[in-house]
Amino acid sequence: MNITDPVGQAALLLAIPAVLFWLAEHTRAAAFFRRVPVLIFAYFVPALLSNFGVLPESSPAYDWIRAYILPASLLLLTLSVDLPGVLRLGPKAIIMFLTATAGVVIGGPIAYLMWSAWLPQDIWMGMAALSGSWIGGGANFVAIGQSVGATDTMMGMMVIVDVLVGYSWTAVLMYLATQSDFFDRKLQADTSAIDELKHRIQAFQDKTTRVAGTGDLMMLLALALGGSWLADVGSKLLPPIGDFINAFSWKIILVTTVGIVLSYTKFREYEGVGASKLGTVFLYVIIGTIGAGADVTKVVEYPMLVVMAVTWILIHIGLLVLVAKWIKAPLFFLAVGSQANIGGVASAPVVASVFHPSLAVVGVLLGVLGYVLGTYAGLLCAAVLRMLAG
Repeated sequence: MNITDPVGQAALLLAIPAVLFWLAEHTRAAAFFRRVPVLIFAYFVPALLSNFGVLPESSPAYDWIRAYILPASLLLLTLSVDLPGVLRLGPKAIIMFLTATAGVVIGGPIAYLMWSAWLPQDIWMGMAALSGSWIGGGANFVAIGQSVGATDTMMGMMVIVDVLVGYSWTAVLMYLATQSDFFDRKLQADTSAIDELKHRIQAFQDKTTRVAGTGDLMMLLALALGGSWLADVGSKLLPPIGDFINAFSWKIILVTTVGIVLSYTKFREYEGVGASKLGTVFLYVIIGTIGAGADVTKVVEYPMLVVMAVTWILIHIGLLVLVAKWIKAPLFFLAVGSQANIGGVASAPVVASVFHPSLAVVGVLLGVLGYVLGTYAGLLCAAVLRMLAG
């Protein structure tokens, strides 16, 4: 069966996590889902369905969800954010983010030296473009690729590698987020600032929680979708800044800003009727679209490219773990710092919100910083790769 109707595709992407949560909460599978979280299946089930032809790899439904549901989710997740508490998280978040950037810049040339003999001669150009994506995002990918003269064919191959390896790492990070207590104990990390923020958010939720009425639910939907639409309109009126702040970047910045501003008003109390829960529902649908776009069959066509990219990202991860252990940084900073680079502003808040909905704004802030650094750090990586290629 091939679902071609965008409404049917969206319905299936909503039904998948609904069934998974029912299994996790009302069947004997609950013990299994305590070990392997629903979030992982919410990503991989759509991926399997797309690779078996049930769901398409791309669709207007996915485009609409990413264009409007992602900003709506971010607004709801930041509506109750404790920004002063976020700012008190300290410098370790920035240190881990910059370490993640350094891991990409260093890892690319090392992976090139290890595998260039089994790769196309001009692969350094594609790797240069990929470094832009893995530090900033799609705009940086195109900018670096064009600046080094990468062909459309090369760029297409690197997009496949980006999706396969980058999204797989995103899935791993989402799983690790559910095991953060274990890893923080192993790293002897200081999680006091994060724990304090979570406790403050929980206390606020306990204070404001009430049964949601029809008016409350209408207001939440109006805020989410209205804010998303207004951010979309505003993003088209603002000019791009260089190669790293485009219309989509402006949309994310605007909707996050709206959420933060509203968090200082009475609207913050809508957390008590489930603002972050509705934001999380949207989040699972977004994760489904990411999974559906991952074409895992391409790994057969380009095996050594994938080996190169996996080597590259393992160097990135290794450096993050070393620095995290050295400064005793919690897993949250490692995961969000990495995803703000590898995934960018769209997926960094997704990973951050798995730790706690109130932390989504940290992912947005670091993701925007990734856009800023993406071109410059990507050009540095490109220069080293060019030198190694002779």
